[in-house]
Amino acid sequence: METLELSGILFDIRRYSVHDGPGIRTTVFFKGCPLNCWWCHNPEGKSPEIEIFLRENRCIRCGACLNVCEVGAIYQHHESFETNRALCTLCGACVEECYAEARELVGKRMTVSEVLEEIERDRAFFEQSGGGVTFSGGEPLFQPNFLAALLQACRSQGIHTAVDTCGFASWDTLNRLRTDIDLFLYDLKLIDEERHRQFTGVSNLPILENLRRLSAFGHSIFVRFPIIPQINDDAINLRQMVEFLLSLPQKHPLDLLPYHASALHKYNGLGVEYRLRETPTPEQEHLNEIKNYFESYGFNVRIGG
Repeated sequence: METLELSGILFDIRRYSVHDGPGIRTTVFFKGCPLNCWWCHNPEGKSPEIEIFLRENRCIRCGACLNVCEVGAIYQHHESFETNRALCTLCGACVEECYAEARELVGKRMTVSEVLEEIERDRAFFEQSGGGVTFSGGEPLFQPNFLAALLQACRSQGIHTAVDTCGFASWDTLNRLRTDIDLFLYDLKLIDEERHRQFTGVSNLPILENLRRLSAFGHSIFVRFPIIPQINDDAINLRQMVEFLLSLPQKHPLDLLPYHASALHKYNGLGVEYRLRETPTPEQEHLNEIKNYFESYGFNVRIGG
């Protein structure tokens, strides 16, 4: 009973997903991630804290938010109302006062019991389609105790579990959780450590080692490779990726995930710089070439996932 009352911070629960593992799934998005990938399509999942999100196109310039802010974090700049996020205490007063619903709090603290109730709403779809729940983010392993309790609760209810992870965690954490995870959706971005550190902010050594260990234990793993033009789609990284994947104890299926810039509005709403504004979506011909390259080494490859 105590574990059902454990809580964590999520930023979304999305039902009827067909891209986060087999069958129809409910995807639970954890807040907080140890990586800072330049291309992240869920920037609202990076910070472990609840944040203010501004939808500029909804703002009617009424000034209600400015008047209600007790710490002076909101100020007028030309015709818009800006937020000094260093001063903001995330009290939520401006969100409640915003008649146009231009402001919202991103992130919500929920208990295991509350999340499980949401998941079980779609049990019939899981059973009919071979689906289940996928824990994503952000990074689920960033809240390991909360994740552990959710995994155990799902297992006790016979619900298939998948974890979409960057793999950056201690082996002690992964080893404690792995037996309650039916499927890993495991991201690999760059093999060269310095390039990985440049574009994500962290070393990839624990990521690679954790994947090697999980593979050795025989876990079901889909490797996911985001294709980011001019960052990781070059011949050197592709060759290094093949060499590493071939060195694993198992040959795992590979999903190629094409970069897209659809998250730009999220960066704007969070007041965060987006570094890849000029980066194009990869051409289909280029994606097919990458797919064929991996298939030539015997990998089962999909574009998308």
